[in-house]
Amino acid sequence: MTHALIASPFLDGHLLLRPGARSGARIPAGHYEEIASAVAACERLPAWVAETAASTWGLDLAGQSAEGTVLVREKSAYGYCRASWEINLGCNFGCKHCYLGERPFSGLLWDDKVRLLEIMRQAGVLWLQITGGEPTMDPHFQGAYRYAWQAGMMLTISTNGSLLWRPDLLRLFTQNPPYRLVVSMYGASEESFDALTQRRGAWKSFHRGITAARNAGLPLRINVVVTEDNAHEADAMGALAEQWGIEHHAYTNMTPTIYGGGEPLLAQSADHLRQRKTFAGCNAGHTFFHADPHAKVSICKVGRDDQIDLMAEGADGLLRLGAIADRLMLRTGGCEGCALSGTCRVCRPLAKHYQEAKAPLHSYCQHGDKEHAS
Repeated sequence: MTHALIASPFLDGHLLLRPGARSGARIPAGHYEEIASAVAACERLPAWVAETAASTWGLDLAGQSAEGTVLVREKSAYGYCRASWEINLGCNFGCKHCYLGERPFSGLLWDDKVRLLEIMRQAGVLWLQITGGEPTMDPHFQGAYRYAWQAGMMLTISTNGSLLWRPDLLRLFTQNPPYRLVVSMYGASEESFDALTQRRGAWKSFHRGITAARNAGLPLRINVVVTEDNAHEADAMGALAEQWGIEHHAYTNMTPTIYGGGEPLLAQSADHLRQRKTFAGCNAGHTFFHADPHAKVSICKVGRDDQIDLMAEGADGLLRLGAIADRLMLRTGGCEGCALSGTCRVCRPLAKHYQEAKAPLHSYCQHGDKEHAS
């Protein structure tokens, strides 16, 4: 089954989207209902849909049947619109800065992966990030990707790019376009790239993958990871991304591992650390959730306390997530009663990780800044 467009509820409104395209169109509830009725009755696309497709994506859908052209997502009673999923923590790189700590190669069996994706669809997830580890290494990655795509999800894949040259993956992403492929870049030369990833040949496989993906016209973004190992190539990495015509973003501030280990902090480049913006709250646990390789769901990748086992509880388990999020966001422990909480730059779950890692106060808290030192 393929579809050219997706019509879906989104928070308090409705969207018309095209798989693989960054742009979309907000539509009124009446237009959403009109599309749904046309699909159910096997009627032609409403004229306004064809006009929107032509003006937004240059797509000629005039006169086509609504059924098979537009996939209509039903409204969810759970109210979630985004999720991330670590399909498998296994990885072919051994990056020094990785926040996952231990990376066992394990995950759900195929039937349970399908069940998890069905729960996500039922929950209303429209945007799904599939990550790892290296997600493309999972034996069920391609099947899971197709299943999520056919369920009408806009997919972002976070990858190290080392396998993107494979014909089967290129075919998958060409036939079922992702919203975006986010590729991490760990150096501008073989020496620094292989040193940070602790894998000989990592640069060559990355370069081969990114070249193949560019040639295939896939929607790419590069995360330029700047650490002590490759800091001297920070500008060169950005220049390479620009030379390749790929949007890029610098990632400089590492976080402790999900187990509270401080090892990633040792990889940071002190000269490239950036001051975080004031934390003003987020939708974690309320309209967004994170699933680990065994379908243990948390409010996000950072706040993994009080996980919900979706394989045991099903979609109704998500009904408890909002209250968990509210509790985890409270300023407790070392942050309780803080006079600077109104301008704090980190959320409480992230601060907890820093505290467990025994990180220097200045690395995450204004109380450690010179301007606040007494």
